Amino acid sequence: MRDFTLSQCSLFLRTLIQKHYTINTFSDFIEKPKEKCTILRHDVDKLPENSLVFAHIQSRLGIKGTYYFRAKPVSFNKKIILEIASMGHEIGYHYETMDTCNGNVDKAYDEFCRNLEMFRKIVPVKTACMHGSPMSKWDSRDIWQKYNYKNLGIIAEPYFDIDYNQVFYITDTGRMWDGSKISVRDKPKHQVVSQWPSYHSSSDIIKALNEETFPDKVMMTVHPQRWSDNYLAWAKELVLQNVKNTVKRGLILARGKKL
Repeated sequence: MRDFTLSQCSLFLRTLIQKHYTINTFSDFIEKPKEKCTILRHDVDKLPENSLVFAHIQSRLGIKGTYYFRAKPVSFNKKIILEIASMGHEIGYHYETMDTCNGNVDKAYDEFCRNLEMFRKIVPVKTACMHGSPMSKWDSRDIWQKYNYKNLGIIAEPYFDIDYNQVFYITDTGRMWDGSKISVRDKPKHQVVSQWPSYHSSSDIIKALNEETFPDKVMMTVHPQRWSDNYLAWAKELVLQNVKNTVKRGLILARGKKL
């Protein structure tokens, strides 16, 4: 079976349900943590219509996730945000203002506040999550070295408010589930990676679930633009992601040499 298809996505969600995982939004996990649960996080970097398809699949299964939208036109779509929220999914702000403000912390914070207010005019927003461009030299998490997002009514940020030595973090960054070596930004700090298993494909995850060896507490980060049952769209994303992975390997190597 081809990976990164909607059919494969539906299969691993159904398997999570069959194995009695509670499937949480991020805010639900923060407010009411469960012993056996998966936090279902979606980074809507682009193609928001793909996220809408994901939201409908999950709604039909009776589960909810968190969808982090950027403030840029490639991601922000008021109609889609409202429709996803109407199904009970959580909407969050996927911020990147250190990048858009060229590293100026004060300007980045001001822009964060304006964008947050823009979102809150549409839907409630209780959590925010950093968007990291691999080509940028700025890390938007650095805003919080000076400011405090909790003063803005943001109850949690995934990179700060989860102990990833207690919660297994897995992401489809790089269009694989074990792409941490080529991830420039999308990885938690201070995680003891060696204690966690590694899965390359969605089939590997499903196999582990069926064998009941998959960790009990998981944050699963999905980028819906990578998933499609349409072969041409699927193949296009595969080719583009392979090119991106080559570039990211070069960036990581170059930055490592500078250090």
